[in-house]
Amino acid sequence: MMSEVNLKKPKTREEFVRMLTDAVRKEVEARSLLSGKPAKPTVSGTAKILGVHRDTLYSWLREFNVDFDEVAGGVSAVEVSGVRQPPRGYTYLIGEALVGEGNEVAHIDLLIGDKDGPVGEAFANGLAHLSMGHTPLLAVIRPNLPPKPHTLLVPKVTVRNLEDANKVFGPAQAAVAKAIADAVEEGIIPKDKVDDWVVVCSVFVHPKASDYRKIYHYNYSATKLALKRAMAKYPSLEKVFYDKDRAKHPILGYRVPRLWRPPYLQISLDIPDLERTKKIIMQIPRSDRIILEAGTPLIKRYGTKVISELREVAKDIFFMADLKTLDVGKVEVDIAYEETADGVIAAGLAPTETLDAFIYEAKRLGIYAAVDMLNVEDPIKKLKSLRDFPDVVIIHRGIDEETGRTIGLELIQELRQTFKDKKFLIAVAGGIIPETAKEALEKGADIIVVGRYVTQSKDIERAVREFLELTPEMREDIDVYRVHVE
Repeated sequence: MMSEVNLKKPKTREEFVRMLTDAVRKEVEARSLLSGKPAKPTVSGTAKILGVHRDTLYSWLREFNVDFDEVAGGVSAVEVSGVRQPPRGYTYLIGEALVGEGNEVAHIDLLIGDKDGPVGEAFANGLAHLSMGHTPLLAVIRPNLPPKPHTLLVPKVTVRNLEDANKVFGPAQAAVAKAIADAVEEGIIPKDKVDDWVVVCSVFVHPKASDYRKIYHYNYSATKLALKRAMAKYPSLEKVFYDKDRAKHPILGYRVPRLWRPPYLQISLDIPDLERTKKIIMQIPRSDRIILEAGTPLIKRYGTKVISELREVAKDIFFMADLKTLDVGKVEVDIAYEETADGVIAAGLAPTETLDAFIYEAKRLGIYAAVDMLNVEDPIKKLKSLRDFPDVVIIHRGIDEETGRTIGLELIQELRQTFKDKKFLIAVAGGIIPETAKEALEKGADIIVVGRYVTQSKDIERAVREFLELTPEMREDIDVYRVHVE
């Protein structure tokens, strides 16, 4: 906030109204320029234009008996057409890059664009409005030599002392400026835009960083990379979609998977013994095709908190909680969500109202809602009755004693045809072994739910691999094949 010494208290009511009207007009013009449409003035905004505290303006309004809305009413109708507007085709590009390691690691966020567009507005506002501990400064290659486009460097971490300031005003500032200058020379930034564009560059310098050479080295590289990405409009949507469920944030330390590329093998952990279940998980081979299900017996014995406990040995595996919800759908979803379940399962036999609440709450929280059609006479009719569609529909199939083939799998195509406008996965459960799993996959199943064949096997890893080798897709393991190419 500006200091009140910038403005003396008006002596008369007329002087105050004149001063207030002028400030209101300036605020309307500024707000209209930023929003692109007519704007209404505010007491806080007008006080900022005047350079006084909001409470001071309120006291003057009372003292001089002036109605702010009355004064503002004659100004707020100012048309946007009467205010200077930025050109429609302004450039507004965004770049980001993380480079280096240790305390000297560099993280750059930047904006690059036209002086008379939003980036230019941000540049001017940043340079004009200083903030304690985060003082913006112009990047310079050396004193008296800024690069072009002119670049505003904004410290992300609070500068608390002269030692911190030296790191920002020294190696970080020089690195950013040199990267900008080199980017122009190398053709990353068009030379004909250097007087039309500006850059706003947010810089991270760790308080414990000590090696000036590394601070410079990493910030130079990060700035150059962020500029390249901004100019290329990186990343593409295809890149985001491809990597979003593969990615592992370095500070988080593990991936948070989503079900985006079926088929999957869902292993139902039904044994009501926590330590034995942990040992089973530890023998399961690593694969992005695996879902772990906290089975109903396990949950009944330990509660949904068992999911959090199993996370100790399975941090980045997708967890379904088989709640078999029949009542109070919202409550049970919330309980499982608090224990970090990625998905929850309700019984299809539950009342429609319960399932509606169950699915709504799961989607509100961003986790998967699955409905198990075990013993549901008409799954199609049940699904049609729901207000919202589940993310996963589970088919429990049986075995024809005479033919040895599975029955109920014809429902897969029927579901696809009936609900072809919906996006959902189909899981198949019920005494699944590799032979029946292959048949289900061939008929279009997305998820194969396996229990005792794996959990009671003497060789758990071998049993799991039997399923993972059923199709070329199941054999894919991105943990093995992905190469770091950023």
